[in-house]
Amino acid sequence: MNFSSPTVARSRHGVFLAFAMNGFTYASWMSRLPDIKQTLGLSAGQQGTMLLAISVGSIVGLPVAGKIVEKLGASRSIALAATIYVPGLIAATIAVAWGSHVFAVMPGLFLFGLGSGLWDVTQNVEGARVEQAGGRTIMAWFHAAFSAGTVLGALIGAGVIALDIPISAHLFAVAACTIATAFACSHMFAPQDAATPVPARHAEKAATSPWKEPRTLLIGVMALAASFAEGTANDWLAVAFTEGHHVTNSQGVLALATFLIFMTGGRIIGTGLIDRFGRVPVLRFLFGAALIGSVLVVFGTTAVAFTGAAIWGIGASLGFPVGMSAAADDPVRAAARISVVSTIGYGAFLAGPPFLGFLGNHVGVLHALLFVAATSIVAIVVAPAAHPLRQSPPSSQTL
Repeated sequence: MNFSSPTVARSRHGVFLAFAMNGFTYASWMSRLPDIKQTLGLSAGQQGTMLLAISVGSIVGLPVAGKIVEKLGASRSIALAATIYVPGLIAATIAVAWGSHVFAVMPGLFLFGLGSGLWDVTQNVEGARVEQAGGRTIMAWFHAAFSAGTVLGALIGAGVIALDIPISAHLFAVAACTIATAFACSHMFAPQDAATPVPARHAEKAATSPWKEPRTLLIGVMALAASFAEGTANDWLAVAFTEGHHVTNSQGVLALATFLIFMTGGRIIGTGLIDRFGRVPVLRFLFGAALIGSVLVVFGTTAVAFTGAAIWGIGASLGFPVGMSAAADDPVRAAARISVVSTIGYGAFLAGPPFLGFLGNHVGVLHALLFVAATSIVAIVVAPAAHPLRQSPPSSQTL
């Protein structure tokens, strides 16, 4: 392992920080959704419409983010992402504080999603470079840092709600932390000259498009199910508990924190389980857990529902990072395949939860969560696509 290299270690720390801050910022916004819903007097469908702006922004940004990172490098790209991400958060927060119509909040959320999409791709590209340089698969640990950031954001969100701190004061402070972290990361990431070698790029272009590869698309479907399970919980679990189980707003956020804590734990210990039992058995077990957990949340008592949130969190822990690793099994085509899988996965992470809002208008937010169980069944079926193409770990490289 080559993590002893100062350049690799510094970049690795920067990647951990980027993932954690991204999760913290996103969860901070989501932790205030029950309050925002009440402040603006939104129905479930209107909240879904509002969240759709984040999805549209990210979906617009994701296809071009790879080219931006290739052109500017990860250091400049993370800084650029922050200059879009943070103003979007501030604009949306101001619109909420003024009690504006939901459509006045959406332009800020579009920018929030646009910057978030660029941030996501940048952190994954830099994470892949660190993983290759270290000679060991650690992508799940980076995603665990994202989860840890979401846990911290949710817990702080629950605290500031309990203290009756205004939405604007809370989210303005989060915005300041986000911009500071982005520029810190921009100085920690490795220089641009470590980009993918030109011959590998030419080989990728000459090969068949990964969008036509059945294995890559099936891995994308699996990542879609995992992202849907995670994104749905981030956006709707607190609301489902407050409206469906009739708990307080702060208790609803604690339900979200429970989900996030157990998902983070799953990502920390999951790499060892995969090394011992293999990808496919572990993935099928975890998606089964997501199915069971979501059903317990919907049909259980309040106490059982909290247990369900924990089981759901474990079930949602590894599908996406393992999907990224599976897409990168062939190092020659890794970048192109990761792009496809991440686009499909992030699309579900962002577009799925607004769909739950529209569904919630008809069956209630709590019962709409059963769609997570349905997508988990699909993931169990397609999980064999993630079977490794090769057994050896990625070769050590230098940044």
